[in-house]
Amino acid sequence: MYGKAFAPEYQGALTSLSVNSSLEDVLAAGIEQLRAAERAGRHAEAARSGLAVAEAQRRLGRIADADLAWKASYRAARRAEDTAGRAWALWSGGTLARQRGEFALARRLLGLAAELGERGGDVVVRGYSLAGLAETGRIQGDYEAVGRLHEQLLAEARRRGEARHTVWALSGIAQMHRNTGSYDTAFAMFEEAARIAADADDRRGHAWALRGLADLASVRDGDTERALALLSEAESTCRAMNLSSALAYNHKMRGNVLYRAGRHAEARELYEEALAEFRAMSEPRGEALARLGLAKSLARLGRDRAETAAELDDLARVLERTGLRHAREMVARAQEEFGVRAEAVR
Repeated sequence: MYGKAFAPEYQGALTSLSVNSSLEDVLAAGIEQLRAAERAGRHAEAARSGLAVAEAQRRLGRIADADLAWKASYRAARRAEDTAGRAWALWSGGTLARQRGEFALARRLLGLAAELGERGGDVVVRGYSLAGLAETGRIQGDYEAVGRLHEQLLAEARRRGEARHTVWALSGIAQMHRNTGSYDTAFAMFEEAARIAADADDRRGHAWALRGLADLASVRDGDTERALALLSEAESTCRAMNLSSALAYNHKMRGNVLYRAGRHAEARELYEEALAEFRAMSEPRGEALARLGLAKSLARLGRDRAETAAELDDLARVLERTGLRHAREMVARAQEEFGVRAEAVR
């Protein structure tokens, strides 16, 4: 049995904020409490309020501001000798590093966060940090290394009845099954994630699960209209909560659905929109995936073969450097699909 979803990253004076609070509202409340704490010299409270500011900025795609905020939160926690507060700040910094495509830094910060969480007796930040490490490996395509950790974290979340963490773990494992061709298993897990998220009023988790269901409705069932309807439902949540990254990935997925349906001109427009959104928030993984979709759409619309070859080759180099194994394999399949020679990656 799961309770209502809650947001443990909203701490101190901000614990009354909901997991579904608009990020602009979270940011405004966080800044207000942070300034009050700083004026009063309450370093522990400044660290906790600063964490909410950092997370709101990150999720809004304001990368530079998020970077300043998590570091300030860490410094405040250190001044307060708050070990768990330091762990939460490092978790935020590691999550931001992953979003920016800095995977080695993400692993280092998240690993430190997990250690400090254990030392500080905060099982939640330890779990979130281990989850961050698992997600980093999953995004890079290292499924064998992180699959067991995902399963372990799912079991822990189920045992504690933590709806939000259960939804995250289910969606992550489902994505790995989807990417390795186990569509039925993936669909069932996304369905469970969506159901738990809805019951727990976790609108963010519900939107991500709907995106996974839409992908499978398209790729497994060929049901374009159902996929688009699911994405529209998820998009309304993304807009209501100002979820910039989730909205960009929603638009990229809508492009995927349209591309599979042979609606290449419409797909091109969605990929262009998603690409602009990812670039605005400096999210290289999303940018690379949107570039890939755009390159494929343009090729179907008659783009010069040499230009397609050059674009895909450049993408392959970018993904090789950043270590995004699954995305690199997607580029290789596109090169095969369009019969363009892949140059040796240097």
